Amino acid sequence: MVQALENLKELQQKRLLKIVVVIPAYNEEKTIANVITGVRREMMDENLIEVMVIDDGSDDSTVSQARRAGADVIVTHKSNKGVGAAFATGVSSALKRGADIIVTMDADGQFSPRDIPRLIGPILRTEADFVTGSRFSNANSIHRMPRIKLIGNKLFTRLVSSLTGCRFTDTQCGFRAYSQRAAMRLNTFGEFTYTQEVFIDLLSKGMTVKEIPIKVGDRKGKSKVVTHWYSYGLQALAIIIRTFRDYMPLKFFGLISLAMIVPGVGLGGFLTLHWMVTGRTSPYTSLLYLVVILLTMGIIFLVLALIADMIGRLRRIEEELLYRSKLHDYNDMDSPA
Repeated sequence: MVQALENLKELQQKRLLKIVVVIPAYNEEKTIANVITGVRREMMDENLIEVMVIDDGSDDSTVSQARRAGADVIVTHKSNKGVGAAFATGVSSALKRGADIIVTMDADGQFSPRDIPRLIGPILRTEADFVTGSRFSNANSIHRMPRIKLIGNKLFTRLVSSLTGCRFTDTQCGFRAYSQRAAMRLNTFGEFTYTQEVFIDLLSKGMTVKEIPIKVGDRKGKSKVVTHWYSYGLQALAIIIRTFRDYMPLKFFGLISLAMIVPGVGLGGFLTLHWMVTGRTSPYTSLLYLVVILLTMGIIFLVLALIADMIGRLRRIEEELLYRSKLHDYNDMDSPA
């Protein structure tokens, strides 16, 4: 740990690194101060990092507790918008302050600040653009998650892994580190949550992602995101589907097209063979209408897939222009007046 911090200090001095730890918080008055002081204590040198709290419309003493604990920056939403919106605000605000690396962690105290040097290590060594903690590489931490949440986590992780073509063990963890390049490339739209969307977005843009095992403590209080597992599951699934649609439109609409064309062709082949053998379509004549509907809808979705793919190419051009605009804007902010 000490050696990791010494290496971090040396790299910071050579490259003039600025590390911003972003902590989204909503009614976390009981834990926010301990999280902030823990970050400063474990990093051992307050000049290594800048702590930024994103207050997502708290109606308790979260802001005052964060201020007393020594938060460098506090950004406040007037109303509760959701952890996804708080995350987007945090990334944008950190970039405006010239962050070279952005670390995000929860305000409930379940993550250990001691893991921050390990989390940002792959970025410092240029081995990854985005590093995420995995709570399931450490068997001792798995039993602390309720069974229904553990099942949901595994299902979403497998879904994201299959969509991206990469194998992950935990795509819901909020303890992460982003290089400046990854943060500038990142565009998320989900206000409710963001964790799964980030994987699809960054991997579709060629960013390198790495998982590292982290230690997890007990959550203090109830989750502010997962109030009901079924509600969280439905909203998170909707975000994943929309992200899949936006970033992989040819595959998204192509799969729907195949789901209609394949059975349509199969039924059509069966009816044709039956007609060739018997000379009539009965008793399956009614299936002709289903074949026509399936093939027609399949062709429509195939055309839609091609159009969506074309729009997707335009989207990539627009996102490249947005990235270059961010480079220009944020670099100007860092420059002396």
